[in-house]
Amino acid sequence: MLAYEELAEVERRVWDAFPYGGVVDLRSGDPAQDDPVGGGAWGAERAVRAEVITALLLRRPDQQGAVPALRLVGARITGRLDLGGATVESELSLEQCHFEQSVVLRGASLRSTGLIGCYLPGLDGWLLQVDGNLFFVDSVIEGRLTLTRAHVTGELRLSGVRLTATELLDGSQSEPTSGSGVWALWAGGLLLDGGCFARKGFATRGGLRLVGARFNGGLFMEQARIENPGGDALTGDDLTASTMVLSEGFTAVGTIRLPGATVRSRLSLDTAVLQGGELALDGNRLRAGELQLTVAATPVGSVDLREAQVAVLHDNEYSWPPDTWLDGFGYTTIQVPVGSTEPVAARLRWLADLPGYAPQPYEQLAAWYRKIGHDDDARRTLLEKQRRRRRTLSPSGRAWSRLLDVTVGYGYRPWQAALWLLGLALLGTVVFSQGEARAVQPGQGTPFNAFVYTLDLLIPIVGFGQRTAWYWTGPYQWFSYGLIAAGWLLTTTVVAGVTRSLSRT
Repeated sequence: MLAYEELAEVERRVWDAFPYGGVVDLRSGDPAQDDPVGGGAWGAERAVRAEVITALLLRRPDQQGAVPALRLVGARITGRLDLGGATVESELSLEQCHFEQSVVLRGASLRSTGLIGCYLPGLDGWLLQVDGNLFFVDSVIEGRLTLTRAHVTGELRLSGVRLTATELLDGSQSEPTSGSGVWALWAGGLLLDGGCFARKGFATRGGLRLVGARFNGGLFMEQARIENPGGDALTGDDLTASTMVLSEGFTAVGTIRLPGATVRSRLSLDTAVLQGGELALDGNRLRAGELQLTVAATPVGSVDLREAQVAVLHDNEYSWPPDTWLDGFGYTTIQVPVGSTEPVAARLRWLADLPGYAPQPYEQLAAWYRKIGHDDDARRTLLEKQRRRRRTLSPSGRAWSRLLDVTVGYGYRPWQAALWLLGLALLGTVVFSQGEARAVQPGQGTPFNAFVYTLDLLIPIVGFGQRTAWYWTGPYQWFSYGLIAAGWLLTTTVVAGVTRSLSRT
C-alpha cells in the first residue's frame, strides 16, 4: 500500500484531487510539446506512476458528500496500468496522457472511462465490464485494442482514433494469419447497449474482428479508413446491429466479411470505397432491412450476396463488379431514385454479367417487376433466364431451346407463333397461286382457294375441307409436306412453351 509520504509532488496533486473529482492538468500550453505521442520525453514534473492511479481507483475516499473521480490531463504514465479483475466505483478520465506500457483491463468492472487523446502501446480489455461510456476519442494506439466479450452499457467512442497493430500485448510481433492479416481491434462477442462511433479520422493498420458482436445502438463508421492488405478489413460473422453505417468515403483495404450478420434497420455503404483484392464484400446469408450498396467506385474484388435477404435494395452503376454472386439473394423492393426510370435492359445486363447460370436471380427480379405492375418486364426477364440456361444444355437441347425461343419465346411471347403462321400462310398463298391444284373428285367439292388451302395444311387441329378435296404433285407436293411439318412444329412449340410458362410463373 502506498504511503502519502512516498508520493512525488505531482502524484500528491492527483491524490488530493481524487476525492472530489478535481482535474489535474499538467500540460505546458504548447500544442507541439503536449503531443502525447512524444510524451516519452516529458520530465519528472509530468510523470505519474501507474500504481498510484491503481491505488486511488481501488480505495474508498473518506470525504462524505463528494463524488470521487480520477481526472488527469497531460501526464506521462510510468509502469503498467493493470486493473485486471478489479472493481472500480469511480470514474476514470485520462486526457492527452502518454502510457509507457500497455494497459490491462482484463476482467475489470469500471464506471464510465475515458482515455481521450492519449498515446497507448495497446490495451487488453478482455471481458471488461463498463457501466457507462467507454471513450478513446482521438487516441493513438500502437498495439492491439482487445475488447473481446466486453460489455459496455453506454457508448463506445473511437472517432479520430489511429490504431496500428504493430505488436501484441506481450511484446511479440503480430504475425499475419491465413486469410485475415493482422488484427488491430479484437472484439469478438462485444456487447454494446449504446452506439459505437468510429467516425471521421478513425484509421487502422490491421483488421477489425467483430465476430458475434452486438451493437444495439448501431455501428457508425463514416469517413473511417481500415487497411489490412491481403486480409480482412472487417470480420463480422453473425454480427448483430440495429444500424451499420460504413459511408461518406469509408474505405476498406481488405475484405469486409458479414456472413450471417443481421442489421435490423440500415446497412449503408453509400459512397464507400471497397478494395478487397479477391473478395471485396462477403454478405453470404446477410439479413438487413435496407442495403445501400451505392458505392463510390466499382469494388476491387467480388461481391458475394448468396442467400442474403433484404427488404430494400439501393444500388448504382458501380455496385456490381464482374465477379458477383447473387444466387439466393432476395429483396422486396429495388429503390429507384425519384423522377428516374430504369429500363429493364440495364437490370438484364446486371444479371448477364453474373458468373455461371443460376435461375433464382432472374426469378427474383421478375417477381419484383410483377409486384410493381411491370408484367411485360417480368416476362422479358424470364425469357432471358431461359436464354441464359440454353448455354448449359447439350447440343440437341440447345437446338430445341433455340426453336422454342424463335417460335414462341419460351411461351412468354406466343404472338411470335402468329407471326410465323401469317408469314407461312402468305408464302403458301403465293406459291399455290402459281400452280394448278388437282381435285380428288373432279367436279365435286369447294373451289380451290390458295390461302384457305395453306391454312388447312398449317393448322392440324382444324379442317377447312381444302386439303381433302385438292392435291398436288411434283415440287408443290413436297412444299405441301413442308407446310404440314411446319404446322405440327409450331403447334408443338406453342403447347410446350405455354405449358412451361404456366408451370414456372
